[in-house]
Amino acid sequence: MKPMDILVTYDVSTETAEGKRRLRKVAEACLAYGQRVQKSVFECSLNEMQLEQLKHRLRQCVSEQKDSLRIYRMTQSRERYLWTFGLQHDIDFDAPLIF
Repeated sequence: MKPMDILVTYDVSTETAEGKRRLRKVAEACLAYGQRVQKSVFECSLNEMQLEQLKHRLRQCVSEQKDSLRIYRMTQSRERYLWTFGLQHDIDFDAPLIF
């Protein structure tokens, strides 16, 4: 299976302690599948099964009455349509991971 480029964005209401907990859970779920590129934006490279797992996990974290969650499947490679300005802390998903 060829990986897909996925963009996850969210806005979680943090007016209560429960909202702050939801925010942490959403960020942890996203970190398990991709990399943070902005405070509430993650880029992921996933196969179909991983995408379904991520969607399921995220829907368990958010309140549909208070929060907003968007998942975009990029139809073209991100290198072709990505322009970044300022700080850039992304990881090349195709390169070997060496720390």
